[in-house]
Amino acid sequence: MSEYSINRGIGKPVEFKGLKSQYLFIFAGGLLAVFVVFIILFMAGVSQWVCIGFGVTAALLLVWQTFQLNEKYGTHGLMKVTARKRHPQYIISRKAIPRLLTYKKKNE
Repeated sequence: MSEYSINRGIGKPVEFKGLKSQYLFIFAGGLLAVFVVFIILFMAGVSQWVCIGFGVTAALLLVWQTFQLNEKYGTHGLMKVTARKRHPQYIISRKAIPRLLTYKKKNE
């Protein structure tokens, strides 16, 4: 009879070098965007050293900011913060006050 090892990673978030969950997508997408802007600047005729300086600075800033967000908010914290910002602070009811206080009976 064959023996199979048990996968003990079930239910855990995806992790790469300490980055978890959505931060991996932010990191990869950000690096791709920096690379595309670098190529556009180089093709537009901007000096090679300016392009390299921009690319290195932007990539370092992206790495630092992504790891800082990962440390501050954790696995699902960034989604919770954005959901909290989209939630209304209060609910507005535009009905007249007497209409709110009266009770209507359903006719059957």
